Amino acid sequence: EVQLVESGGGLVQPGGSLRLSCAASGFTFSKYSMTWVRQAPGKGLEWVSDINTSNRTSYADSVKGRFTISRDNAKNTLYLQMNSLKPEDTAVYYCTTPGKRPEGQGTQVTVSS
Repeated sequence: EVQLVESGGGLVQPGGSLRLSCAASGFTFSKYSMTWVRQAPGKGLEWVSDINTSNRTSYADSVKGRFTISRDNAKNTLYLQMNSLKPEDTAVYYCTTPGKRPEGQGTQVTVSS
């Protein structure tokens, strides 16, 4: 059974940092590109970042230069380092594979003073 479990969210002040993790199981993690998406209150899913199997990365303009996606295939874990957080980054963050609707619980990130 494929499982993706997100963690690392929380409440942080504007300008702060968080590191999200996504623990993967039930599939060969190293053979898949991975994606972070987010959903802000009352809004639809928004793509945040991708990383492919060669560690090539891409980012939404809204997070470019502030967020860094990475993966550790030995640990079957995907990461999202988020720096210089803004209130508009407040959302539930999910990991998934590209083009697939997330099925996990996600992790809540709240940026507020």
